[in-house]
Order: sequence, then structure tokens, then C-alpha cells
Amino acid sequence: MFDIRPVAYVIGLLVTVLGATMLLPLLVDLAEGRGEWPVFLQSAVLTMFSGGLIALACANGVREGLSIQQTFLLTTGVWVALPIFGAIPFVLGATEARFVDAFFEAMSGLTTTGSTVFSGLEELPKGLLLWRGLLQWLGGIGIIVVAMVFLPELRVGGMQIFRTESFDTMGKILPRATEISASISSIYVGLTLACATSYLIAGMGVFDATVHAMTTVATGGFANYDASFGAFGPATEYVATVFMLLAALPFVRYVQLTTGHSIKPLLRDSQIRVFLATVFVLVLLLLLWRMLVMGANDEEAVRKTLFNVVSIITGTGYASQDYGLWGPMAVATFFFIGLIGGCAGSTACSIKIFRYQLLFASIWVQLRKVRSPHGVFMPRYEGRPVSDEVLNSVISFFVFFVVTLGALSVALGMTGLDLTTSVSGAAAALANIGPGLGDEIGPAGNFAGLNDTAKWMLSIGMLLGRLELLAVYAIFTVTFWRA
Repeated sequence: MFDIRPVAYVIGLLVTVLGATMLLPLLVDLAEGRGEWPVFLQSAVLTMFSGGLIALACANGVREGLSIQQTFLLTTGVWVALPIFGAIPFVLGATEARFVDAFFEAMSGLTTTGSTVFSGLEELPKGLLLWRGLLQWLGGIGIIVVAMVFLPELRVGGMQIFRTESFDTMGKILPRATEISASISSIYVGLTLACATSYLIAGMGVFDATVHAMTTVATGGFANYDASFGAFGPATEYVATVFMLLAALPFVRYVQLTTGHSIKPLLRDSQIRVFLATVFVLVLLLLLWRMLVMGANDEEAVRKTLFNVVSIITGTGYASQDYGLWGPMAVATFFFIGLIGGCAGSTACSIKIFRYQLLFASIWVQLRKVRSPHGVFMPRYEGRPVSDEVLNSVISFFVFFVVTLGALSVALGMTGLDLTTSVSGAAAALANIGPGLGDEIGPAGNFAGLNDTAKWMLSIGMLLGRLELLAVYAIFTVTFWRA
């Protein structure tokens, strides 16, 4: 019989930790003196009490290690439970949000999507702004652990190709997750501090630098202003670009660097090289388009193009300008840029570069077989043969992604949304990009005007996309629940 107690125990502990982090915005609200601190006191007490109660009730069921079924359920359950409790400050606080909006915002934060339903951000209490940043920062750490520990073991979406680099964890998921979390946490904190310091040097205030450092390193994109990075100077855009790129690289390479390895693995990683080359080509193409068609040929054009391309391809979702005004070619390009993503094992989201590498390697092999039917060819990744199991997993992911994108787009259209909003909104949710396209949900708008049904659908889409689709779909199959 399936034992849910170990899963509920871990979720209870994580909910309790989430409640404890609410004390940080409480202190900020106290310092600001607007009388908003009771919101986080009430939220923290309710969250820690609920999480602690769940953990205590299930503590007697804890065993060493988790089964595959329990690991699948834990991976999904965490990203359902935490947004529920993370939404409480938005309901009780100055936003006075309805639960659907509060849950949407919390899910967008923890999945590091960056879509928002709030406007007038600069008028909100600093505690709430910090809470939005904390949600994304915590979600960023969480997704690295999931990508490095859980998904390779669950054989989801081809992630098992990284098992040798992400450590052998089968049969001892929780102990190994704790060990790996300790390794990446120091790197994650170090990058955040370096980013905050750089923002301060570039001219941001202390509070803005802190919050934006959190959401930059998490590639989340929540900003403290409705204008996003349009509210800051040129230097901050260059700083953000550098740290968004760093956060989109595999954190396992940073772990190797801190344990005495040379920089060669980082430089030789084909995933990193292809990702950076892709960014360079996309920036060059869009810049040429803007220069030849729109006459934009100054430093600002280079900076805005570089910043917005990096922001969308990494799934961060910051905007320094409404790129919807750059013309139809640019709009179409940004739509597809968001479906590329960064590297596996990073805070970046979407499909990921390595899956495209494996897909194209498989296609190339098939083309060679057409020309030489009796030849023996095998797809390779970084010089190593790729097993059929990995290729099947990658192709399954692509199929599920396209089918889910189509189904979600149609479902959103049935709620009354127009074609552009439906398709780009579905893509923004599944790829965890942040902004969509069009006047309503584009880089100059937000998701507040959507109907409640659409918001629930998009919240589910964010969850599916962040957990690589298959990890969620698996728990709804009959075979999953068989002993």
C-alpha cells in the first residue's frame, strides 16, 4: 500500500521553512513604519503552525530513502503546497488580492516564471516586494535541486543523461539532496551577493539591489516597478545581462570549480558553448533588423537588444523596453526565443539547450541513414553515445510540450481570450518566461485583466513547465499507483 507519510513529512518541513522566511519581510515592514508588519506575523504563524502540524503527524512514517512513486509525488506536491501558503501575504496584505490572484502570483514566483497580476508595484509596502523576491529566490534554489537530483533519477525528459554529473542518488534521494543543496547554496548565495553589489555600484538603492539580485539570479523577473528595468539606468541593464547569463549556466560546473577542478570543464561544456552562441546569433540578427528596418544604430539599440534577448531566452522576463513595438519580425523572434531556454541544471527554464542538441543529433543520424541505409550511426552528446532511452525521453518531452501548448492555447481561447493572448500566454506559462505578447500580457502589461479560469489554467501551466511536464503527468496514470 502506498505510504504518503514520508512525502507529507518533507512537505510539512518545507512549509515550515517557508513560514520562517516570512519573518524577513516582517522586519522590513517594521523598519518602513507603514504598519504592515502584522500581515507577515499572521502569515508566518499560520504557515509554520500548519507545516509543523503536518510534519509531526507524519514523522512516524519516515524511512530512509524514498521510492520512485514517493519521489514523483514529492516533486509535484512541494510546488503545489508552497504556492498555497506563499499566497497568504498577498491575500492579507495591501494588495488585498483574491485567492486566485494571490495563488497565481505565488506560483509565478516559486516557479520563477515572473508573470504578475499586480500593478502599482512602486506603491506597495516593501515587505510585499521583498516577499515576491524571496519567493523567486527560494524557487530558484529549489529548481536547481530538482534538476540535479530528482529529475535525473526519475528519468524525465532526457535529464538522466546528467546522472553521472549530478551524483548517484538512487535509493537515497533525501540524504543526497541535502548534501547537494549545501554545495549549490553557497554558490547561489555568492552569485546573489555579487549581483547585489554590482547593482549598488551601478546606481541602484540597497533595497532595489537586494530584491533585483534575488530575482536576477533566480531568472525569475519580478521587479519593484511597473516599468521593470525601464526604471533604471543603462549600467544596471549590463549588470543584469551578465548575471542572467551566469544563472543560466549549469550549476554543477560551479560546484566543480569550488571543489578544485580547473575551468576547462566549464569552457568545454558543449551545452554552454551552444547556448552562448545562440544568444550571440539572436542578438546579432535582431540588431541587424532594428538597424536596417527601424534605423536604430546607437549604443542604446545594442543594449536594449542584448538585455531583452538574454532576459527572454533565460526565462527571466525582465523588460527594459516594449519589444512589441520593434516590428513583426522581432515579435515572432521573441516568441520562439522563449521556447529555447538556458542550460540544464540552472535556474533558467523552458525546453533547454541540451534537448535541442540531442534532437538535432538524432535527426542528423536519421538523415545519414537515409543516404546510407546499411550504415551504423549513433547520436552522440559531447562525444559520448546517447542511449535510446535518453532519446525516447527527449522526444517524448517535445511531443508532450507541443501537445500541452496546443491544448492550453485552445483552452485559453475558449475562455474568451484572443489568439495572440492565448498562444503567447500558454507559451509564457509552460516555458516559465513571464511576459507574453500583445497589449494585455506583453512586456508593457500584466495578467490582471484575464478571467479567473484563465489564471487557474496558467497557474497549472507554470507548474507543468517548471517540473518538466512528465514529472506531473506521471502521477495521473493508473500504473503509477500500482504497487
